[in-house]
Amino acid sequence: MKKIFLFAAMLGLFLNATAQDDKDGFQFEDQHMVKTTSIKDQHRSGTCWSYSALAFMESEMLRMGKEPVDLAEMFVVRKAYEEKAEVYVRMHGKMNFSAGGAINDNFEVLEKYGMMPEEAYPGLSYGTEKHTHFEMDKALKDYLDAIIEKKNPTLSTAWFEGYKGILDAYLGKVPERFEYEGKTYTPQSFAKEVVGIDYADYRMFSSYTHHPFYEEFILEVPDNWTWGHVWNVPLDEMIETFDNALKNGYSIAWAADVSEKGFSWKHGVAIVPAEEKKDLGGTEKDKWADMSDKERKKAMYSFDGPVPEKEITQEKRQKAFDNYSTTDDHGMQIVGIAKDQEGNKYYKVKNSWNNNGHIYDGYFYASEAYVKYKTMSYMVHKDAVPDDIMKKID
Repeated sequence: MKKIFLFAAMLGLFLNATAQDDKDGFQFEDQHMVKTTSIKDQHRSGTCWSYSALAFMESEMLRMGKEPVDLAEMFVVRKAYEEKAEVYVRMHGKMNFSAGGAINDNFEVLEKYGMMPEEAYPGLSYGTEKHTHFEMDKALKDYLDAIIEKKNPTLSTAWFEGYKGILDAYLGKVPERFEYEGKTYTPQSFAKEVVGIDYADYRMFSSYTHHPFYEEFILEVPDNWTWGHVWNVPLDEMIETFDNALKNGYSIAWAADVSEKGFSWKHGVAIVPAEEKKDLGGTEKDKWADMSDKERKKAMYSFDGPVPEKEITQEKRQKAFDNYSTTDDHGMQIVGIAKDQEGNKYYKVKNSWNNNGHIYDGYFYASEAYVKYKTMSYMVHKDAVPDDIMKKID
């Protein structure tokens, strides 16, 4: 997923002054909420994929009756960066190498290397209190590009140790053992005894027509550097799965596009306003239909309150993916279903852009239309998938 942290950092400068006023525009009522841990802050790092998937894991642990644990996002980032480097060198640099990643990266790290709590590996060994990765990201990429140039006749045996040295300098060396609540663990034993999550119990999904439904395919986005597979289901079954999961206490790890004009972190909403006149009932909606094009375009993105939204079809979703208007931008966690003051359906989303002064304390509400339109992929526990859908994919 692409790095959206600059956008978040700039918006954070003025959220305090506007939060209370903006609450008057949209009024939300939470209906189905799952258990979550506290909001985290990725700050100036492109690691939303780690924050979102670990938030999802933390909620899964709560659902399983375990004590809340703050998992170490930078442990996952560290291990993913190591594996990504090996693939990048083997591919002679002909692949994407960036701070971005995918939901499944976290589960593959969990399975291969284990897990750590935040207190054992905060990943802040370079003189800042919050994650600021510009320098590290550039240093890692430049180092690998220098290796790939092959000024020597062959690759040396030292290149990978040199690469890990950069990671050690910025994120810190990974301890072989650590103390947590009075007990000594390795990352592997912590994953088994404390986290207790089995990757085999989870499924990744998407919904596009350039591959057959009910089959797996490799999602063609730059940050899918592991070439991870997703199950392909129709749009209505995607939403059916979302609702079934949330109504039964399961959250959703969500990869989506937040670059749309209808996404407003300041206002805490994500919508897809209708641009055309429609035959709408109700006084307020009739007024909307009677507006001039200029008036409607101005009102569309004022975020003063609910507006009519586009009807999202499978075809519109596919077109947006094919023409790059839907891109792999951001990883988040969907934690609930809500409705606005007019009864429209929304999903409540946990973000990783801190909660200082934010209108909804680090959460936002995405309309059903937005979720239908801009979901790239998602992960849920297999038991959260309706039985008839599971039969089709298994």
